[in-house]
Amino acid sequence: MARCSLLPILAAVLLAASLSLPPRAAAYAAMVDSLLPASATALSFEEGYTQLFGDSNLMLHGDGKRVHISLDERTGAGFASQGAYHHGFFSASIKLPADHTAGVVVAFYMSNGDVYERTHDELDFEFLGNVRGREWRVQTNVYGNGSTAAGREERYGLWFDPTQDFHRYAIRWSHDTIIFYVDETPIREVVRTASMGAQFPSKPMSLYATIWDGSSWATSGGRYKVNYKYAPYVAEFTDLLLHGCPAGSPPPCEGAAAAATMPPEQRSAMERFRARHMTYGYCYDRVRYPAPLPECSVGAEAEAFLPSGEARSTDRRGGRHGKRHRRAGGGVDSAL
Repeated sequence: MARCSLLPILAAVLLAASLSLPPRAAAYAAMVDSLLPASATALSFEEGYTQLFGDSNLMLHGDGKRVHISLDERTGAGFASQGAYHHGFFSASIKLPADHTAGVVVAFYMSNGDVYERTHDELDFEFLGNVRGREWRVQTNVYGNGSTAAGREERYGLWFDPTQDFHRYAIRWSHDTIIFYVDETPIREVVRTASMGAQFPSKPMSLYATIWDGSSWATSGGRYKVNYKYAPYVAEFTDLLLHGCPAGSPPPCEGAAAAATMPPEQRSAMERFRARHMTYGYCYDRVRYPAPLPECSVGAEAEAFLPSGEARSTDRRGGRHGKRHRRAGGGVDSAL
């Protein structure tokens, strides 16, 4: 059978090879280079994406290579890839709003909810704002075949201030594995198991980026809401990268999705990150799941978490740095 032709789309270019990259950027570039073919080409926002909502709250800069989406009293904003993909590597460099951001949600995710309303798949990065003086939190989630009643959330603190500079967030999705990255560090791996069945995402998805008002749940379970005195809240995106098999291409597909094997050094980095920065894990939440979901393998590390799934130690919440709806069945975000 003929192999599919990958259609890599880059909506922004990494720094030119002739420039000297800082260590973090160089490490990420090396990781991306190992996943992408040399033939990858760059396209502008207009060539790869389309605006979803927000009229003037979406602004293009730098010849369409940078996108600003903002939230104010009128509306949020969002955009999506023009096409859907079946496995691949998808990333963006994002700089989050600063100051008082309680209730604000910035989402970078993949979904097919527009096509499969009742059986949709979804892979999420959700960035949850906070009160002044408290850091943003990052949440990841995985849904397959409409499995919103079984939220698979994890939350993390960050070791940097995401409002001061751009940092890269990536999703690597293959037939058997999903890996989430922050910069060059993998932070979560989801492996397909027989017990997950159709709840492992398997249908083509589009890439989305949105900013919206999550006052009802995003900060301390809704205790702190968006204060529009501080609006507009602006999230900045650049280095938007799409590399995957376009929906409808004949299988099998080569490239980033076909080689989702994590090298030992990356696995060690992921384990260190999770030990230091994970603040909530659904596998440890005995309130929602008295019996862990089938894919959960719970060991001695569970002692680091309360029965609510929250980390016992506040040291995991990161340093003190200066989408649309809540999912049904989602966990309560009780921590600042």
